[in-house]
Amino acid sequence: MNKILLTWLAVCSLQVAAHAADRVKIGYPDASGSFLSLPLGQKTGSFQKEGIQADLIRIRSTVALTALVSGELDYHSVLGPAVAAAIRGMPVKIVACYTPLTATAIIALPQFKSIQDLRGKTIAINSLGGGLEGQARLIFKHFGLDTEKDVKLLASGGMESRLTSMKQGLTVATLGSPPIEFVAKKLGFIVLAKADDLFSYPSSGLLVNTKRIKERPDEIKRMIKAGMGTNHYIAHNREGTVQAMMEWMRIDRDTATATYDGVVKTYGDDLSLPEDGIRLLSDEAKKNAKLNREISIEQVADLSLLKEVQKEFRVTGR
Repeated sequence: MNKILLTWLAVCSLQVAAHAADRVKIGYPDASGSFLSLPLGQKTGSFQKEGIQADLIRIRSTVALTALVSGELDYHSVLGPAVAAAIRGMPVKIVACYTPLTATAIIALPQFKSIQDLRGKTIAINSLGGGLEGQARLIFKHFGLDTEKDVKLLASGGMESRLTSMKQGLTVATLGSPPIEFVAKKLGFIVLAKADDLFSYPSSGLLVNTKRIKERPDEIKRMIKAGMGTNHYIAHNREGTVQAMMEWMRIDRDTATATYDGVVKTYGDDLSLPEDGIRLLSDEAKKNAKLNREISIEQVADLSLLKEVQKEFRVTGR
């Protein structure tokens, strides 16, 4: 009888736990190596451990920001456009950072030997207004080129479409994160520059409507804890992460392994937001918005809940 009672109690506890899980909708732009914290959070049980049932929704950043404000989306994961939106007055803020660096690379046809050789040429990106466009501006700026004057950025869709555009001669270069470098080299293209060699650029993380920070702080803290657990897994479990990437990104083992090796160093262990990186994003957004006023980190990010979680785990933010 006691055994039956214990079994019944265990089943009831599981049902209560399942019922108590908070269901959240998280936006992401594409299945790439920069957003592994999301599918791995599901696969490893990090979300479930924190009482989170995460629905991952593929969505463009421009649409995601509007959905975040309206309440149709609970979290988004692309940080660059979020900074620009916050500066424009949208009620959104960054609460954590998955990747303080980005592994974005500029890929070009083999006849182009430097970034300066791309002056006056057409460069393929996924879409206008997203995080990749912002990274393109910063990389070209580092080499003295202005994306509004010196090159043309053309919205060309996903990685395969952009590489096809290059093969057809419609564009001469593109940008992207792993596995684009691995795939491009097999096609005979070359790498001209990599963002993580040039600057700190927080590319993925957790972005919320500011109202949620006040109304659901416990949920956000559990999301942050789940992210820390997932990032620890990514850093220390190569085989498990590669397997998950093969499934989520629908790529073979060689491509997944190359992608993992290209992005693993971009993942932060404590989800800290690097000050130099966020200032870089803020300065770029301020310039594009033609603003002269100073922009503080507090205007684009609220790291109070992150610091509480870090304190619980005795982690010192960078």
